[in-house]
Amino acid sequence: MISHRQGNAQRIAALDERAEALHLKRGMGIADARAMHPSIDIVEADPEADRRLLEGLADWCDRYTPLVALDGIDGLFLDVTGCTHLFGGERSMLDDILSRFFQQGFDVRAGLAATPGAAWAAARFSGNHIVPGGEEEALLAPLPLAALRIEPEIRASLESVGLRTAGAVMAAPRAPLARRFGATLLLRLDQALGRLDEAVSPRLPVAPLSVERHLSDPVVLTDDIERLVRLLALTLKTDLERRGEGARTLALLLFRVDGAVSRIAVGTSRPLREPLLIQRLFHERLAALEQDIDAGYGFDLVRLSVLSAAAFDMQQSDLAGEMNDDGADIALFADRIRARLGEGAVLKPVAVESHLPERAVAVLPFSEAPQRTMPPKKPDKNIPPATVFRPEWPIRLFRSPEPIEVPVTEIPEGPPMNFRWRHALYRVARAEGPERIAPEWWRQEQGQEDAPTRDYFRIEDSDGRRYWLYRQGLYDASQAAPRWFMHGIFA
Repeated sequence: MISHRQGNAQRIAALDERAEALHLKRGMGIADARAMHPSIDIVEADPEADRRLLEGLADWCDRYTPLVALDGIDGLFLDVTGCTHLFGGERSMLDDILSRFFQQGFDVRAGLAATPGAAWAAARFSGNHIVPGGEEEALLAPLPLAALRIEPEIRASLESVGLRTAGAVMAAPRAPLARRFGATLLLRLDQALGRLDEAVSPRLPVAPLSVERHLSDPVVLTDDIERLVRLLALTLKTDLERRGEGARTLALLLFRVDGAVSRIAVGTSRPLREPLLIQRLFHERLAALEQDIDAGYGFDLVRLSVLSAAAFDMQQSDLAGEMNDDGADIALFADRIRARLGEGAVLKPVAVESHLPERAVAVLPFSEAPQRTMPPKKPDKNIPPATVFRPEWPIRLFRSPEPIEVPVTEIPEGPPMNFRWRHALYRVARAEGPERIAPEWWRQEQGQEDAPTRDYFRIEDSDGRRYWLYRQGLYDASQAAPRWFMHGIFA
């Protein structure tokens, strides 16, 4: 027996058949139950664990339909429209679900109907019942008001006026019911009878493309799983070619015979549909998760799904059958590294429209960084190239500039004669500059920042080491004294 706190009292939340045989009921106080039967075993409810179990069962039910939704704390909705023929019909599918749940140690009730409301009522009040289309009213008529999925307050109000069954509510005039008990009552009634549509919102997004393989002999070895991945990817390639797309995110679902489900996802930097390349990605991912995947008694269903896709750019090969795509190998290498070590394993610098050096480049995950899809344009031979000599910047740039002490400068706007950095004094032998860099004017107009101008200097000390430092602000009596920072080191 399971208890939970309701208000200031501990009450029975759930009980098994032996407890029911002792005339104990849900909602009864624990003190009363112990007074009647002092030897009963009581376990405190764990809602989080119950939720995880229900979500695990929902993942397992994905073998029947991708449209699986949670119903409260103890139920599941499965939209099996168009799926029953894959299991031999409605009765065969229902029997298979009940049999598999029983083998896993669960006592479940199921109902199948044309509407979610009728299926809910059949499962909870009829038990393992298939409602033929058009017979929803006959099913609901003798059932109690709880079969309509209405609030307890509405049920109590209906019972107070003598309406104790769903049939009595259906026989009553609609207008007085709506005025006295609200529109929710008629909404639930119309949904159960099929007069209004009721959508089942799946807990997980539905993949646009999926292929699967049911196995008579469950597989355990990783090599067998990789072989199945390639076979499924070969089937998936035909569908992707028909749609003119390539996969950007793929998910491999492994359904274990005892109900556990493993979800393994990989991402690609470019649209992909080559089976061998897809197998290589999952080879890396499975190798990284080898210790976390428990095959148990084996997987009897393997599914490969495309979670997201993008347009696939066809490329013309040359006479030798080779394609001039210098970035494809790098993208595949990065994808394999990310599949094994995670998204943050491969990063790519991307130029950002900013004048300040520390903001001019952003480091993004390889898959999120913009990819070059078109080859660069060749320069016009008739136009001579313009030579632009950019000021030299250091090879190593600090993530954040570090403050330094500058006691003396040659002239108010000139380089320092010496400086102290990290508790060490450096004497300046040579200097170049200044190179003035100001923050973006559009940020100042938008009021985002009001940073002073920077004057950068390339400094060489008496030992030949070279640094890149700047002065923030100007020497002006009307302003605060400028500050000096070390921003980078040359080779």
